[in-house]
Amino acid sequence: MPSKDSIMRPISRRKFLGKSSLAASIAPLALGGLTLPFIRSARAGEPGPNEKVRLGLIGCGGMGKGDLECFFLNPEVDCAVICDVDDAMIAQGVEICQKKRGKKPDTVKDFRRVLERKDVDVVLIATPDHWHALPTVLACQAGKDVYVEKPLAKTIDEGRAMLEASRRHNRVVQMGSQWRSCKHILEAGEFIRSGKLGKVSLVRGWAYLDWLPSIGKPADCPPPAGVDYETWLGPAAERPFNPNRFHFNFRWFWDYAGGLMTDWGVHLINMMLMGMGDEAPKTVSSSGGKYEFDDNSETPDSQVTVYEFPNHMLIWEHKAGLNNGLNGRSWGVEWSGTQGTIILNDSGWEIITEKKQASLDSEKKPGSGDPRPAHVRNFLDCVASRKPPALNLGVGHHVSTIAHLGNIAYRTGRKIAWDATAEKILHDPEADRLVGVEYRKPWELPYRRRS
Repeated sequence: MPSKDSIMRPISRRKFLGKSSLAASIAPLALGGLTLPFIRSARAGEPGPNEKVRLGLIGCGGMGKGDLECFFLNPEVDCAVICDVDDAMIAQGVEICQKKRGKKPDTVKDFRRVLERKDVDVVLIATPDHWHALPTVLACQAGKDVYVEKPLAKTIDEGRAMLEASRRHNRVVQMGSQWRSCKHILEAGEFIRSGKLGKVSLVRGWAYLDWLPSIGKPADCPPPAGVDYETWLGPAAERPFNPNRFHFNFRWFWDYAGGLMTDWGVHLINMMLMGMGDEAPKTVSSSGGKYEFDDNSETPDSQVTVYEFPNHMLIWEHKAGLNNGLNGRSWGVEWSGTQGTIILNDSGWEIITEKKQASLDSEKKPGSGDPRPAHVRNFLDCVASRKPPALNLGVGHHVSTIAHLGNIAYRTGRKIAWDATAEKILHDPEADRLVGVEYRKPWELPYRRRS
């Protein structure tokens, strides 16, 4: 979530969302048939439990570089290879490796060259959202464990394919929303689940981001030198190159991502659900639009989404161009119970006693700092132990699905009914089509439910 220069400063989020391009050309590589179970001593070239963990980085933009530095906080981690479609991003990643480990990794532009290497144990995927699913699935088939940035994928169906791949091939896969490893958020969730807050019937999350500017309307142009744009597009629709569709700003276009709903929303929905269990919403409605910016972005700069769960209601809202969010916080989460309310963000959490009740004391709890190093450490520990990580794909898919449903309701302009078992939107074929994904040839995604 934070960029390289904010790894240890969780309150500063100017580059909160930075991600990178991916590397993937269409040269054939036979990985689809690999179904090896995890047997650490049997896989050629794999280190023993006390040896180095060899990393392959796919996507070396803002998030990729920040994640790489965070992995390097752990002395057992080396980077064998960096992959990106942009030579400039590759050079920056190489510089980090030379500074932190004193040696230069190999570099490639095709992500499959990373997956075929026997000297890569763990794959770090920090690409644009439309390139999360396929590298993760193929990495699982190739016997690699994966740390993949949030949101899990661009669509619900892709997330299901990633979850299926991790299960079929017994891989450890962690989604990079580090708040699942944040001490004070875990404590708040435990407090809510204990029942001390009483019956919680309303949960709210918000993000008001005054640092997010209008991106303007630049003209289409040739891609920069050293960029393989055809590979960057990959399975996404063919489009002429536009500076706003590349690197950081890709997230504001439906071809590649889901705007603030999936970028910040996934983080905060993740936090909200840490106190509420794993129920799925029954219905979702969403409204908003581009009220702040006049530019060529597609996703809404203002959005409010309402989820009806079996036993509570959840509300997400975001607004670009402002920072005066709810409760005097630019972003945060609020749980409202019969005994009181908890308000939380990265600076800590606060209990506000319900006026008619006396069984709960108002108090403030401090924040616990940047959780990202702990989240990476949890992943590395689980790679060794083979235990499920804190944000395994069962949880990651559930959290991301809820965010995607908000966007589907927004894009159709209708309240949708969700069948979580079938992963299907009921009585609305147009909305249900957005659960799936169309890949541009020749790219194909294994394990997808929908053809």
